[in-house]
Amino acid sequence: MLDELFARLRLATAPAEIEAMQNGIWQLWLTTEDVAINKAMEVGMRALQAGDHGLAIEHFTRIIQVKGDFAEAWNKRATARYLRGEYRASLDDIRETLRREPRHFGALWGQAGMLRQLGDYPRALRVLVRLSGICPHLPGLQQQLREVREQMEEEGL
Repeated sequence: MLDELFARLRLATAPAEIEAMQNGIWQLWLTTEDVAINKAMEVGMRALQAGDHGLAIEHFTRIIQVKGDFAEAWNKRATARYLRGEYRASLDDIRETLRREPRHFGALWGQAGMLRQLGDYPRALRVLVRLSGICPHLPGLQQQLREVREQMEEEGL
């Protein structure tokens, strides 16, 4: 099912169609066969939405300790760490997310954004190019690619 959604995402051109494919993928990423893990994810996501990043990190860390192969727990912890301004730790968690799910468009988008903030334009460009192979018509992607290329040109990279 996931592979089929990714194949359709790669071909999707309309923003509504892209969003529908992404939402289907997110639903699959967010659920496991373990009811307790699913419940812990819900609690962590509620903490994240409430702005309690520390509590969210605690919940996602516990999930990772129990189910280390669960890419979305790594991704959500990366998000919480990013929101706390812990960019290096967030990038580490994104790396772990991508080890488990190399097509994770959310992690790639976040990684590219942080690399840009850190001034690492060559790596940001590589990530955006990788993302374009997964979802070439993602709204905003072409603009991001142009901006990164312009930044690299300005810096002589």
